[in-house]
Amino acid sequence: MSESRLDGVVVVITGASSGIGRAAAQAFAREQARVVLAARDEEALHEVANECRALGAEALVVPTDVTLSDSVEQLASAAAEFGRGRIDIWINNAGVGAVGAFDETPMDAHEQVVQTDLIGYLRGAHVVLPYFKQQHGGVLINTQSVGSWVPQPYAVAYSASKFGLRGFSHALRGELAQWPGIHVCDVYPSMVDTPGFRDGGNFAGRSLQPPPPLCDPRQVADAMVSLALHPRHTTSVGLTATLLRFAHFITPGFDRLSGLLTGAALGRADRVAPSSGNLFHPALGERRIDGGWRSDEKPQRALLLAGGIAAAGVVGLLLARRRR
Repeated sequence: MSESRLDGVVVVITGASSGIGRAAAQAFAREQARVVLAARDEEALHEVANECRALGAEALVVPTDVTLSDSVEQLASAAAEFGRGRIDIWINNAGVGAVGAFDETPMDAHEQVVQTDLIGYLRGAHVVLPYFKQQHGGVLINTQSVGSWVPQPYAVAYSASKFGLRGFSHALRGELAQWPGIHVCDVYPSMVDTPGFRDGGNFAGRSLQPPPPLCDPRQVADAMVSLALHPRHTTSVGLTATLLRFAHFITPGFDRLSGLLTGAALGRADRVAPSSGNLFHPALGERRIDGGWRSDEKPQRALLLAGGIAAAGVVGLLLARRRR
């Protein structure tokens, strides 16, 4: 694999119809990679394929539901045929979410989140590893989240999936120690401005809006290209991700505080009808990279949040010292 370019490299991207996945498709297309685009929304995938071809790249559309093993196996077979027997990079990125009190969110919604956000990643790794081993190399990139380190109250299944993913990557990386050419890479973005909050399941009965500051999905896509060129175990995108991890580590009762703040924010939001969103079928809204939230984001709010996180960390550190 070239250290400077990705010409002709076969890259599989799940969740490629919008958000981070769509941004990643364009980013790899600019590097002249051969992109294999997977998601449930076939029409949106063809739009992304045309965007990639306009950038000079070859693109293959493979409608895929990562909650179905047969579907993921068909994706791998189609990608290998497209790559003349090779798959060089596999990006596990498809994801859904469900917001609401745990016991008020239907169990099938929790199960669908775990099936997509955790087991879907296992399915992807399971089908691509035989190709990686046969060719003695390959890069598996898992889209993680700050939620892999910091619990997300009112999104319990999402937190369970992301915490599980972190363990999955660590364990798989250890198992593959005898295969130095195979890399398992995790990218940890902070809150990202994608259509996810608009499209996800909402069982809280309140309007949802991601807290600032928000990260541009293209930054995450650029980090993925960097991992493909120079594989490393982990990379974070966005200062907020680092600050939250630090605050969670040193602040006693951070989980309870986060739950209280999230519950209070939901209580102040406008009432809306509960919806399963895109959990069980493709989203109905416009498929695009950006969620449009950053246009409403005020810089002072972002600075206040960052300052609040830092302050919480300092308070936590002082309390911890006092307890000693």
